[in-house]
Amino acid sequence: MTLPPLITQMLSSDFYPHPVTEPIALIQTHISFVLLTGKYAYKVKKPMNFGFLDFSTLEKRHFFCQEELRLNRRLAPNLYLQVLAITTDQDRFKFAENPDNAVEYAIQMVQFPQENLLINLFEEGKLTLDHVRDIGKQLAEFHASAETNDHIASFGTAAGLKAVADDNYACTDKYLGLAQTQTQLDQTRAYTDQCFIDNADLFSDRIAQGKIRECHGDLHLKNICLFDQKVQIFDCIEFNEPFRNTDVLYDASFLLMDLQYRGRKDLANAFLNTYLELTNDYKGAVLLPLFCSMRAYIRAKVTSFLLDDPNIPESVKLQAQQEAAAYYTLAYQYTLLTVGKIFMMSGLSGSGKTTAARALAQKIEAIHLIHLRSDAIRKHLAGIDLMQRGDSELYTPEMTQRTYAELLNLGILLASKGFQVILDAKYDRQGLRSAVIEQAKAHNINLEIIYCTADVETLNQRLGDRIKANSDIADATPEILASQRFEEFTDAEKEYLAN
Repeated sequence: MTLPPLITQMLSSDFYPHPVTEPIALIQTHISFVLLTGKYAYKVKKPMNFGFLDFSTLEKRHFFCQEELRLNRRLAPNLYLQVLAITTDQDRFKFAENPDNAVEYAIQMVQFPQENLLINLFEEGKLTLDHVRDIGKQLAEFHASAETNDHIASFGTAAGLKAVADDNYACTDKYLGLAQTQTQLDQTRAYTDQCFIDNADLFSDRIAQGKIRECHGDLHLKNICLFDQKVQIFDCIEFNEPFRNTDVLYDASFLLMDLQYRGRKDLANAFLNTYLELTNDYKGAVLLPLFCSMRAYIRAKVTSFLLDDPNIPESVKLQAQQEAAAYYTLAYQYTLLTVGKIFMMSGLSGSGKTTAARALAQKIEAIHLIHLRSDAIRKHLAGIDLMQRGDSELYTPEMTQRTYAELLNLGILLASKGFQVILDAKYDRQGLRSAVIEQAKAHNINLEIIYCTADVETLNQRLGDRIKANSDIADATPEILASQRFEEFTDAEKEYLAN
C-alpha cells in the first residue's frame, strides 16, 4: 500500500510540535486519512471527486475543512479544535504559520480512546439502553435548534429526496453481481419511486412544519463516541448540502437502521421511541421504512467505494464486499410489506404499564415498534414541556377525550402501515377500550390487551417513589389514584386479553 508523502511524514513523531504516542495510528476512510497521535487526532481529506463529493482542489479541501469545523461544533464543540494549514520546506511538510503558503490542510481534533467509539462498545457488548436513549435526547434537542430557512427547506421536497435516492442507485450499478443483485436493486428502486408518489402531500406538510433542517447527515455508531463521560455525536456531513439539509426523521433513521442492521432491535426501539416521545413526530414516522431503506443503501454505496480504492488492503476489501452486500439486502428488506399490530396497555396509575410496555418493546422482533404514552401525547397537545407537571386544566374530561382520540388515531395510522404499536394509557373505561377494538376491527389490525394490576399499597408506593425521583413525565399521585376506578373487562374484551 503506497501512501502519499504527506501522510508518510505525518506517521513520524518529528512532524508534530507536541509529544506523540508512538506508533502513530492511521485510519483510512474512502475520503480521508485520520492520524492518531495520542492527545490529538488530525484529519486530512483525500483529493477525491465522487460527484456527490468534490475534494479535488486545495481550495475545496480548505473550504470543507472549515465547514467540518463549523458544523461539528454544534454537537461536539469539545472535540473539534481548529483547521491547520500545512506547507513544505525543502521536501519536508510542516504545519504552516502563514496559511497563504498552504499546500494542504488538516483538522485538529481532541483524540479519544478508540475503545470509546460506540461501534467498539457495541462489539464488546457494552452499548446500553441508556446510551441510545441519551442519543435520542441529544438528537431531539439538536433537531429542535438546528438551522432552517427557505434554502434548507428546498432540499426536503419529494423530488429533492428522490434525487438523492436516484443518485445512490446510479452510483452502484457497477457493483451488480459483486455486492448487489439486479432483483434487489429493481425492487428497492420501485419501492422508493412509489413512496415519493404516495407521500407527496406528507413531504409538503413536513416542509411547512419546519421539519427540514441542517442536520448531521451521517449518524451511525462509527460517528458517536463517549468523551468526558458523555455521548458525543461527531463527523457530520460537510461536503454535500442535499445529504445534510434534510428531513429530521431521515437524519434519525440512519442510527435506527444501523442498530437494526447489527441485530439489536431492542436498542433501535429504545432510541426511536425516546426521540419520537420528545419530538412528537409520530405522523412522520410512516416514512421510516423509506428513510431506513435509503440509509441502508447509502451505507452499501459508501462501503462499496472501498472496493475501488488502491490504497485499501485486499483483506479489507473482502470484508467491505460482504458488508456492502448485507446493506444492499437490508435496503431491500425494508421494502417488504409487514403486518401491523396494536398492543393496548390497561391498568390504574402505578400498575406498571410503562415498565411492562418497555419490556415488551425489547422483546418484540419488529423492524419498527412505536410506544405511544398518553402522558406524552397529553402534554404535547397542551404545548407544555414533558417534564412540567400539569395543572388541573391538563386533566379535564375534554383534555382526556382529546388525548385518547389522538392515541387512537396515531395507533391506527401506524399499525395500518405495518408498525407494531403500543398504546400506553390507563384504558380503565370500557368505552375507551371498545373504541380501539372497533377501529382495529374496521382496519383489520390485530389487537392484544395487556392488563397490569397491583395491590393498592404497591400502587401508592410506586407513585410516591416516582414523585420523589422526579424522573418521569407522568403526573399521577396517590391522591389521583384514590379517585380512579377500573371498569371490569366485558366478555368481548376478554377475547383480546393476553395470557
